[in-house]
Amino acid sequence: MRVLVCGGAGYIGSNMTAMLAGAGHEPIVYDNLSSGHRKAVKDAEFVRGDLADFDLLVKVLKEKKIDAVMHFAAFIEVGESVKEPLKFYHNNFCNTRNLLAAMEKCGVGRFVFSSSAAVYGVPEKTPITEEQVKNPINPYGEGKWIVERMCHFQSLTGRLNYAALRYFNACGAGQNCTLGEDHRSESHLIPLVIAAAMGKRKDVKLFGADYPTADGTCVRDYIHIEDLCSAHLLALGKLQSQSELVCNLGNGKGYSVRQIIETVKKVSGKDFKVTEAARRQGDPPILTADATRAINELGWKVKFPQLEKIVETAWNWHNKYPDGYGD
Repeated sequence: MRVLVCGGAGYIGSNMTAMLAGAGHEPIVYDNLSSGHRKAVKDAEFVRGDLADFDLLVKVLKEKKIDAVMHFAAFIEVGESVKEPLKFYHNNFCNTRNLLAAMEKCGVGRFVFSSSAAVYGVPEKTPITEEQVKNPINPYGEGKWIVERMCHFQSLTGRLNYAALRYFNACGAGQNCTLGEDHRSESHLIPLVIAAAMGKRKDVKLFGADYPTADGTCVRDYIHIEDLCSAHLLALGKLQSQSELVCNLGNGKGYSVRQIIETVKKVSGKDFKVTEAARRQGDPPILTADATRAINELGWKVKFPQLEKIVETAWNWHNKYPDGYGD
């Protein structure tokens, strides 16, 4: 298939682009480079464009004869979404609606959407199943949930087959450790801890050490980037015959902040300062996924279940590219 990868110059999008090409598909990257990196696109065809540009989207969808669209072009910083809610709603909701309208105009009916565990808010219980109540507690999660509902109702018209894949914590480096995380403002735990191990940060902040967990720190579900992308590839195939697919994507096992820190120390052989700080508002003690549906309906298999191996791929990428992509 010819697949338009929106946000294909970002962390997840670039790994997805490489995996699509490796599976025999023809990815075309569409990205405005506001947070992505041109060098991460490598050999794939690249179109610099914004999802707000309806005419350009229609032109690309038609001229490139696109069969399906994957969407990774959302803003992702939860804290920023609280400070700048209108900015997030504009990009994550309004621009996605624009993309879907362009797809409808061009008769492109397959859509894989990058959703999030943030749609659940503070869960009633863990591991989280897809049926749990959706009660997002920030504009980021709310925007993801609104787009899911929009896709659902569009699918009822018969003009859209879509998959909404709810991520937990994407991490690691893919494609033999050549595609990793290079966020201009980094907030993800593993890259932050690795930066401390590399001497790029003076310490690691541990936000809350008094949670009702085994070691007092928050527990999260970490999923390797290639496992995440392989589920998208399987979902893309399903959409040839299925109109709606909603799945959690996670390892189903949680690791605490302290476990992440200790694993980075073990993999890197480095010690570094850890500073305890106050809890962050809205951080649930435990967030882990029940990914049974993805396993059963997609035939999905996780290849990186061990935290140490996941961290090792990230450590290798950051050491191979100490300055990121350098753009």
